[in-house]
Amino acid sequence: MKKIPILLLFIFLNSYVSYSSDDWGKTGHRATGEIAEKYLSKKARKEINKLLDGHSIAYVSNYGDEIKSDKNYRKFSPWHYVNFPLDSSYEVHPKNHKGDLIVGINTCIEVLKKSDSSKEDKVFYLKMLIHFMGDLHQPLHVGMADDKGGNDLKVKWFNNGTNLHVVWDSKMIDSYGMTYTEIAVNENSLSKEEINDIAGGTVIDWMYDSRALCKEIYINIEPGAKLKYRYSYDYMNTVLLQLQKGGIRLASILNDIYS
Repeated sequence: MKKIPILLLFIFLNSYVSYSSDDWGKTGHRATGEIAEKYLSKKARKEINKLLDGHSIAYVSNYGDEIKSDKNYRKFSPWHYVNFPLDSSYEVHPKNHKGDLIVGINTCIEVLKKSDSSKEDKVFYLKMLIHFMGDLHQPLHVGMADDKGGNDLKVKWFNNGTNLHVVWDSKMIDSYGMTYTEIAVNENSLSKEEINDIAGGTVIDWMYDSRALCKEIYINIEPGAKLKYRYSYDYMNTVLLQLQKGGIRLASILNDIYS
């Protein structure tokens, strides 16, 4: 009889993991943070160093996922994504009353810009902003509620069962075999005009940039698809560009906050 509860716990934990995958995975978030460091102004770097006690942006980039198991932070869970049907838009679709990724990013910016925010709040919301900007550039975090951002869309990755969300979170990045520092060092070489173009616009504009990619992903996938080298060949450069965009845009927001 003692084996039954253990079996049920095993089933529960596996079910929980299937629907709670880390956004971009640890490597992806750290790469975005490392890239952001390159584009920080001197003033922004100085202020961030004070708040993070000298730790790098990459070091704290997974904080938003690390606190998920603490019930005191459950209210922030809906802030990791934004969902609406592919044939709808953010503006017209009913919003989650608990907030979403757009609300999360804007709230972080608001707290960090307020002169009367406590240092404790500034540290917390800086860490969350760093994480949420990574989430914004994982296209399935700008997905659909129907399949939990691709978590319910089952596929195979090199013959191993998984789901589409996990493939984009971590499977492609892990298979690529590079550390976050290697990814950051080898980012695409961009002109000043290209960097400014990526950094320009609003959070909503950036969300729709990821949304366009999300739509493309769904057009080119079928449930149960067997994804291998060809899928990485088709999309790995896109993944790397998304990480780079996330870093450039995160730095742009931080430079504006600490201007």
